[in-house]
Amino acid sequence: MQFAAPLLPGRLVQRYKRFLADIDTEGGGVTVHCPNPGAMIGLNTPGARVLMSRSANPARKLPLTWELVEADLPGGPQWVGINTLRPNALVAEAFRDGAIPALAGHAVLKPEVRYAQASRVDFLASGAASGPCHVEVKNCHLMRQPGLAEFPDCKAARSARHMRDLAQVVAEGGRALVVIVVQMHADAFDVARDIDPVFDRAFREARAAGVEVRAYRCAVQPEGVAIADEIPVITPP
Repeated sequence: MQFAAPLLPGRLVQRYKRFLADIDTEGGGVTVHCPNPGAMIGLNTPGARVLMSRSANPARKLPLTWELVEADLPGGPQWVGINTLRPNALVAEAFRDGAIPALAGHAVLKPEVRYAQASRVDFLASGAASGPCHVEVKNCHLMRQPGLAEFPDCKAARSARHMRDLAQVVAEGGRALVVIVVQMHADAFDVARDIDPVFDRAFREARAAGVEVRAYRCAVQPEGVAIADEIPVITPP
């Protein structure tokens, strides 16, 4: 996924009220949209270099959106994607390119399909002889140990519910897949069970029930972000 126009540079002043951030730029200070509801552990250090996109909508109240941050993570600094609205588009792009082997054979990836009692699955893959597959996408950008990506970075009750709903899909004879999009370079994925033990339990129970989980690290550059390689999920059973 290439950005439509070159990103604009700045330095982070502060991130606040979850969806707002103040940024210093060459032209002065600006308030920008921060499309991330999480804690952003290690990603919101004042003074960090950031890159922003500009909306094509002239009526938007905040025309700039925070996209990337150069974070000083364990193992060294690197660009990290913080926009949690990007992973679904990244998965759709990778699906079109045949870069998600777990969905090989499917011809269509339909977004935002209702299922269970009160949930929407990110995608419903269809067209394979084996039947449809419910696909849930999770964004990941937490790193507290060199090379290890973790999710979540805050309490994730909604994500825990998704895991339980997907387990029910499998129990009823269907297929379910969780795709974890790691918007940074990492070598493995694990659940941050100390941050949210409830999600950890739901995640383990879902995998034991037959929900598939695949984690992919991204190549993150100022020019764009793309799903690169699959990495192992090391969460114990």
